[in-house]
Amino acid sequence: MEETEIALVQGSFAKVVPIKDAAAEIFYADLFETAPSVKPYFANTDMTRQGGQLMATLGVVVNGLRDLDAIVPVAQDLAVRHVSYGVQPQDYDSVGASLLRTLEKGLGEAFTDDVKAAWTKAYGTLAGVMIAAAYPEHQA
Repeated sequence: MEETEIALVQGSFAKVVPIKDAAAEIFYADLFETAPSVKPYFANTDMTRQGGQLMATLGVVVNGLRDLDAIVPVAQDLAVRHVSYGVQPQDYDSVGASLLRTLEKGLGEAFTDDVKAAWTKAYGTLAGVMIAAAYPEHQA
């Protein structure tokens, strides 16, 4: 990623951190509404705790964008573990779309086209790495 894109992602995420609990609620409400097929992955899950884990993981990734070599192995391991929950490659698209809608709602006017493009690139890069690790048979 370009330095300007990293700065946009990190700067916008810094604005989300103070509302992280609400952002997590918005994210999961959006995800379950737009991709109801993922709901079973969260059966018997404490969603408040899950939301905290989501925001903590996002924080690690966002803060690590300048050192992808450090965060890629963690993301790959996370992706492999998600297979046991039933996560499918196409679920990454649903998660990415919900993430963008959550950022748009949470950031309002601060969610500019440039911020959206930077987040799209960051998420696309990470999702690609995760899918490749968890589903090597889906590689071209």
